[in-house]
Amino acid sequence: MADQDDETILRDREADEGRDAYALDEGLRGQLKALVATGDVAAIDALMEPLHAADIADLLEQVSDGERAAWLALWSKGIDGEVLSELDWGLREEVIGLLPEQVLADAVRELDSDDVVDLVEDLEDDQIEQILDALEPADRVAVERALAYPEETAGRLMQREVVHAPEHWTVGEMIDHLRAHKRDLPEQFYHVILTDPRMKPTGYVTLGRLLSSGRKTELREITEDSFRAIPATQHEDDVAYAFNQYHLISAPVVDEDGRLVGVITIDDAMIVLDEAAEEDLLKLAGVGEESSLSDRVIETTRQRFPWLFVNLITAILASLVISQFEAAITQIVALAVLMPIVASMGGNAGTQSLTVAVRAIATRDLTRSNLMRVVMREAAVGLINGAVFAVVMGVIGLFWFGSPMLGVVIASAMVINLLVAGLAGILIPVALDRLNIDPALASGAFVTTVTDVVGFFAFLGLAVVLLL
Repeated sequence: MADQDDETILRDREADEGRDAYALDEGLRGQLKALVATGDVAAIDALMEPLHAADIADLLEQVSDGERAAWLALWSKGIDGEVLSELDWGLREEVIGLLPEQVLADAVRELDSDDVVDLVEDLEDDQIEQILDALEPADRVAVERALAYPEETAGRLMQREVVHAPEHWTVGEMIDHLRAHKRDLPEQFYHVILTDPRMKPTGYVTLGRLLSSGRKTELREITEDSFRAIPATQHEDDVAYAFNQYHLISAPVVDEDGRLVGVITIDDAMIVLDEAAEEDLLKLAGVGEESSLSDRVIETTRQRFPWLFVNLITAILASLVISQFEAAITQIVALAVLMPIVASMGGNAGTQSLTVAVRAIATRDLTRSNLMRVVMREAAVGLINGAVFAVVMGVIGLFWFGSPMLGVVIASAMVINLLVAGLAGILIPVALDRLNIDPALASGAFVTTVTDVVGFFAFLGLAVVLLL
């Protein structure tokens, strides 16, 4: 028994260590604060030197406004383009405003065109111009062309640094070309994109296949089956879906004439997926799709107030239903004790169904062809769970209040509300999606209203019919 307890403790400890394996050292902020107070730039350099750009960005987000300003006043030269790219969008504008012009110029010159576009697209016009002025003329043109595409499209997501070759080239010609132009290559790339004489992509070759094939092998003989060209005007959500669905590593981007204009890599597509999942989670909670820990009080209040107001309206609607049965509640006090249970169970069941539905819509697993099957499944789940909890609450109602009929009332109301909750959780987000309304943003309020109103009405209505 003791050995089993020791194994459990060891397993829990290993799990905790796994969770903290990539977390920032909790003492970093204290050390940084002390070094900033003494103005020891060399020590700050030594403290930051082993940290990844993402960790430095996390630290910038965790310190207070005053600490951040004091830190950057001493150590601004340590901020590079990667750190700026990793920062939460709400904090970028502030950090960029704290950096000297030359430091900012050096930082943005390190970035690929897609990272520069991501950096500037949410900034004010004067800051955008400041960053564009820091770029080399060719890089500035590339960024401006990308910014000309609509927001949240492949044209904004792509980088213009593309490794491509005529489709008739051999492996040897390609390798010699790469070596001769190594200074012009992107920092990271995964494919060589093949093009025809009109600059239309016809396929691509992975670096692994390129290096493992003979020099005389033609590139078109070792292309990958996963090749797909993405229109520059395609929405970034569709791009991310294609990467996830077809297991792409990179994909060429083409203009309206089908000519190669850029490339999207998997890291950018995964960022889109991550941001979409984060936005859906925030929307379901009603805290705004762009909420962040670095947001100020007024901004956070503004984001949350509208949905709290919507919840207030739905709560008033549920209270109006209760008020219609005021006389029944006065005569049978047990109704006031038990009715929140019915509404709460319905709300939880509806949220479960809603969460599954919103995710399925986002991943495109829920379609017209399987909608009815999913609706029937949710109805069956609601009925089964309702029946099980009906028995439980029926017994509780009987022994708690000594009234068999009260047990029947709450049991029946439980079945009705859990069935309705399951149906509402799937049908409401589907209906909103059909109306081009984001289901993650609006479904929660509607589902809660339905389950509260139906729960109260079913329970109190049955009580009036069967108990009075």
